[in-house]
Amino acid sequence: MMSLQYSLSTSSFPTLHNQFCKPNPSLLRSRLARCAADEQKNQIQLPGGLQQQLMPKHVAVIMDGNRRWAIERGLPAQHGHRAGRKAMKQLALDCSKYGVKVLSCFAFSTENWSRPQEEVEFLMNLAGEAIASDLEELIQKENMQVSYIGNRRQLSESLQQQLCESEEHGKSNTGMHLVVAFNYSGQYDIIEASRKIASKVRDGVLGAQEIDTSVFQKHLETNVAQFPNPDLMIRTSGEMRISNFMLWQLAYSELYFSDKMFPDFDGAELVQALTQFQRRERRFGGHKY
Repeated sequence: MMSLQYSLSTSSFPTLHNQFCKPNPSLLRSRLARCAADEQKNQIQLPGGLQQQLMPKHVAVIMDGNRRWAIERGLPAQHGHRAGRKAMKQLALDCSKYGVKVLSCFAFSTENWSRPQEEVEFLMNLAGEAIASDLEELIQKENMQVSYIGNRRQLSESLQQQLCESEEHGKSNTGMHLVVAFNYSGQYDIIEASRKIASKVRDGVLGAQEIDTSVFQKHLETNVAQFPNPDLMIRTSGEMRISNFMLWQLAYSELYFSDKMFPDFDGAELVQALTQFQRRERRFGGHKY
């Protein structure tokens, strides 16, 4: 037995290793790049006195004001949406750098279909461009996982395919989880969860008496994330409402309203929002004396 073990360790193993464990150069380069990126993030000091232990795990953003940003500059609305796309990518990079675990972005609501057809078509094309370029880069270079929530049935087959492929490309990543709400609304999410639960009750899989907040939350689309409920919700453009976004999930979120249009929402404004969050005392309905 000793001689067999020795033989395997000194001669057979290298042969087996060479035969079955040939390295994939592109895969190795990708992994090394991700490790380097993660190491660099660990070395970055937080700005403005932010504390890592107080960082919100989940930040949700209503990205509002793209059209008004363009109008104020005498530009077509499309220019505002393109500027918003750029701001969203930078927001994801900043949140990842500061240690946020989940970032949810409200990109297109179910109510946005009421906009002029030309603008809707532009937004659909812009979404496809962003998925193929910006989000793919975040997946490949920044180790982010990406998920899309919302009603996909109304989207074109090609865009649905892009969403599925994007999720597949980043499913094994271990960095920040970017959740893009596209053709989404809080009411839609609640109704869909109710239908799923009702079907299980009808089929005898779930008893009506078993339904509680935990069961209901597991059927919401945001359950794709490790931390499904936002700790901090940010809305830009000076509007002070949540506009049918994550109605269930925002029950105890801290709210931050910025006067800046979303294309102007930069790293300094994000730091201000995170600073305000870290100064607040969260009670979740209880008292603290």
